[in-house]
Amino acid sequence: MAFVAGLIVKKIAQRYEINAVSQQIILLLMVLAASLLWECVEHYLESGAVRGEIGLRISHWFQGVEHWTNRIIGDTLAVVLGWFLYTKNKRLAIPAKVFSLLWMAVHIVIFPDSMYLHRLMGH
Repeated sequence: MAFVAGLIVKKIAQRYEINAVSQQIILLLMVLAASLLWECVEHYLESGAVRGEIGLRISHWFQGVEHWTNRIIGDTLAVVLGWFLYTKNKRLAIPAKVFSLLWMAVHIVIFPDSMYLHRLMGH
């Protein structure tokens, strides 16, 4: 998605002769929009709004609805910081993707729900 967004911004910048600073602002706004769109989808999944067996499994895995401060501030800030680090050091992209995929695989496939690690630490 970030790749496609980058291509779109580059094409718009070439067409309308937008300078590099404006391109970065447009990219940042697109990253924020994508992050907040995911938060909307995630809230929909957490609340159990998906019907059927798959909806029950997804809402059970999430174990409730995420606190609004984490959803709006924490997650969005993490996405923006990740984007910022990527723009400054593109060599981190592949290790970050591998780590993210492994993290997701362990948490989705191995752990029974999203709060498993939290309970394991005694909270």
